[in-house]
Amino acid sequence: MQRQRRNRGLEYGVILLLIELFNIGINNVPPVTLISIIGQLALYSGFLNVPWDKWDVCLNARDIIRNKEYRRLFLSAVEHGDDMHLYYNMLSFLVKGRSLERRMGSKNFLLTLAVLTVLTSCYYVGLGWALTHFTNDVYYTKVCAVGFSGVIFALKVLTSEQQDTSMRYAVWSELILIYLMVPGSSFMGHLAGILAGLTFSRTRIGKFLKKIIEGVTGGRYDDNNYYQSQQQQQNHEFNAQANFFNNPFGGFGYRRPPPAYGYRNPQNAPYGWNF
Repeated sequence: MQRQRRNRGLEYGVILLLIELFNIGINNVPPVTLISIIGQLALYSGFLNVPWDKWDVCLNARDIIRNKEYRRLFLSAVEHGDDMHLYYNMLSFLVKGRSLERRMGSKNFLLTLAVLTVLTSCYYVGLGWALTHFTNDVYYTKVCAVGFSGVIFALKVLTSEQQDTSMRYAVWSELILIYLMVPGSSFMGHLAGILAGLTFSRTRIGKFLKKIIEGVTGGRYDDNNYYQSQQQQQNHEFNAQANFFNNPFGGFGYRRPPPAYGYRNPQNAPYGWNF
């Protein structure tokens, strides 16, 4: 018997996320990034009627290796534990997605997201199996994780490639800080995301995957003009989150100075939805 997803409606984190999107402006968010956020929001809220519960598809090495439940490699990433988990993940993805999608093009970014999602999950399974093998503790293959944060860590690695060397190590610091400061966060999932990002950006495997993506889409990476300052985007994300912590209810009246995230369209026109 299939479980039915509970209709959660508009919880606090969902409302905050919608406010962030409308503050920025729907037309200022590239299509793949926007559809990914709205899709995960609708999935969490119960507006999408799917034949599984989030814990039916959570990521763990045992069920994937023994039972060959390969759907967990993808579906676990788009499920979230609670509304604030969804909010912070999508807020971070909004920044990374806008930057990378404009740089890669929408088609390339869509396939890159799919590749990084599966690659992150594969690293998670591999880490779980390896740790269980070396420690003789089955916990690492039984622990179950959901959420998009592993993929976001992979995207952080890709965005850091555009910055100086010191910023490339920031993702490792963030890995440790989140593990220490956020109870229940998945260190193994975040580490898997970093490894996936490094594989995609710095290895021959990554170059091969990019060639395949370019062959499918017909477009090359980094052809789009890259208008944003990476440092401005990171500062803006930090300010948005700091605003919430300092005044949780003030988020309803928060407005960002246009244009959002430092993006300037030379034609002063909204972002095009042409793939």
